[in-house]
Amino acid sequence: MAALSWLTSRTPPPGNAKPTEAAGFVGSNTCAGCHQAEAKLWQASQHAHAMDHATDASVRGDFNDAVFDYAGTRSRFFRKDGKFFVETDGPDGKLATFEAKYTFGIEPLQQYLIEFPNGRIQALSIAWDTRPKNQGGQRWFHLYPNSAITHDDPLHWTKLNQNWNHMCAECHSTGVKKNYNAAQDRFATSFAEISVGCEACHGAGSRHVEWAKGGGKDNVYGKGLVVSFDERAGVSWPADPAALPPKRSAAPAALRKEVETCGLCHSRRAELSEGWVPGSPLSDTHAVSLLDRRFFEADGQIRDEEETYNYLPFKLGRMFAAGVTCSDCHEPHSAKLRMPGDGVCLQCHTAERYAADTHSHHLDATPVLGCPACHMPARTYMVVDRRHDHAFRVPRPDLSVQIGAPNACNDCHRDKSSQWAAKQIETWFGPSRSGYQTTYAGTFHEAWTEQTDAESLLRTLALASNAPAPARASALVELAAPDADLARRAFADPDPMVRIGALDMLEALPAEQLWLLAASRLSDPVAGVRIRAAELLASVPKERRSGADAEIFARAAAEFVAAQRLNADRPEARTALGSFYARQGDTTAAEMEYRAAIQLDPSFSAAAVNLSDLYRQLGRDEDSVRVLRAAMTISERDASLHHALGLALVRERKSDMALAELRRAAELEPGQARYAYVYAVGLNSAGRVKEAFAVIQDTLRRHPNDRDSLSAAIAFARQQGNSALALEYAERLVQLVPDQPQLSRLVDELRNRSRAQ
Repeated sequence: MAALSWLTSRTPPPGNAKPTEAAGFVGSNTCAGCHQAEAKLWQASQHAHAMDHATDASVRGDFNDAVFDYAGTRSRFFRKDGKFFVETDGPDGKLATFEAKYTFGIEPLQQYLIEFPNGRIQALSIAWDTRPKNQGGQRWFHLYPNSAITHDDPLHWTKLNQNWNHMCAECHSTGVKKNYNAAQDRFATSFAEISVGCEACHGAGSRHVEWAKGGGKDNVYGKGLVVSFDERAGVSWPADPAALPPKRSAAPAALRKEVETCGLCHSRRAELSEGWVPGSPLSDTHAVSLLDRRFFEADGQIRDEEETYNYLPFKLGRMFAAGVTCSDCHEPHSAKLRMPGDGVCLQCHTAERYAADTHSHHLDATPVLGCPACHMPARTYMVVDRRHDHAFRVPRPDLSVQIGAPNACNDCHRDKSSQWAAKQIETWFGPSRSGYQTTYAGTFHEAWTEQTDAESLLRTLALASNAPAPARASALVELAAPDADLARRAFADPDPMVRIGALDMLEALPAEQLWLLAASRLSDPVAGVRIRAAELLASVPKERRSGADAEIFARAAAEFVAAQRLNADRPEARTALGSFYARQGDTTAAEMEYRAAIQLDPSFSAAAVNLSDLYRQLGRDEDSVRVLRAAMTISERDASLHHALGLALVRERKSDMALAELRRAAELEPGQARYAYVYAVGLNSAGRVKEAFAVIQDTLRRHPNDRDSLSAAIAFARQQGNSALALEYAERLVQLVPDQPQLSRLVDELRNRSRAQ
């Protein structure tokens, strides 16, 4: 594959002079000519992320007519003419033979990549366990062992979610250009190096090579490097036995170049552009996941279900706040710890205090427990790959009691309760507990369990200077109602994640208020902020944008469109672009994008729901219903489709059919209070008042502080003449929204009626 050109920066990189001309990749072999020691270490470290051509030297799996049974399919692995093949279920579910063109990873598992004629490269879900046999390895296994993934499942190896070009390439190869042609639905993906080379982290090296060839006499452009990773230079962590914890000798920089660079691959994120520059804010080229309840516990621990990587947990933790950087612990070229065992921790944490039994209380444990056992609990992903949490948290079984999050104590003592573990900790260390995660854990627990005080706690957290930036950003996103003053303050935050979180919070704000509040972010120095601002402000009428304002919006909007075009192989991007056009009134373009998303993945229900809603706006109600019914043939158990169909049928005045669909949505997803609320309103409109009230009361048992459901309960109780019950619901609602004069007057009215009754 051809080497690629690389534009180092549109603006001066942090800590360097201003290279603006294009630079090219030179390859790790060129780097090795000067950096022999680092190259040897790096070559030896190519394990989990290594990609290679499938050869006798690289393939670890058993391709000697080995068989593997899964979900009714017997797959066979064999060799022929020096190549490696697998006979397994193809896109249509029928047995077919595919060549394994590439290997993917070495330890503790190896996957195999299969190339299709349209340039797609797909990752086979049957992997080889490379661990020794006595550890359970040397076997074929399926990455979804507890499911039955067949050809019609979105997780099948031939589908979009197992596509190397989009899902894997950026982090497992160097200098990747995806090169997707949407018109032809083809990839021409290229890379500078097949695996992870020096330039994956350091950027294109041609200018550095030129500097070296010149004798290295002039320190031009920082030796020609895109960025200098110098955060540890001159820094120490002086140990003071009386101090807890040790402190960095100098405050860390506002932009943590190492963490952002490592975060490129060690984060859950979506790519916005291929112009990433080492050491720049990750949010400049990627949309980074925040503290999402689907993937994280309220205290930031990663849930077992799905890999979320360690960029966010690390930034949520005390070590990051103290100024620790990745290479304080890891040798970057070998990817190994700088010292064996607990030695890496004892670089800063004195042995007298931390290696003593008074700290661990586990020195007599068998096997011997190191620091990670308690402070970096491990979870297993991809069946065999055990990885440590990098938030470096203090074990808090008392938090487990309060909010239900896991804790390291009960990871081992599974036969004991969290209460038992909390009592034991109290016996050792006294009744007072502290921990960095407590600055936000309780708040997210209150929000995710819909408690009355959640909104005020989220606002407090969003303003808390001692809370980590991702927690503040996540608090903004969780807020139920936009807060203009809070948004203005968040827009001044130095971390782009917080500024993006503030924009997310404003989603429900009327268009006429948005421009004055958020237009300043269209010229934000970080592209990710500008892109989100353009998406949000697309609904603002064009007449509100004139002159310079129109030009600023047009530039940011072009960046948003380019980001979606880069990912035009994904239904999410085509749907986002469709919604962008719809907000601007370009219904023809919106329809085209929604249809393209459905064609890419018929199971992606959001595209069908949005297209249906577009047809509603255009008065094409029959088409609206048709799109949803077609989607339901693929995703019959998708609650959002049933809900949308129910609303469409209401517009067609097919009441009974509509109620059946609304009921089905509420049954399929009881955690979504909105579905039950809409169903109850539909029942009430149909004159089935008692049934409607029963649905709302049941919803309030699961979601006691849902505002819409409380409002409906008030109305239904009043309809039945039960002022006392209506008052009970109104008093609960006024606790959630205390500054509503109309609601306060209603409470007074209901109190008077209750007394009269």
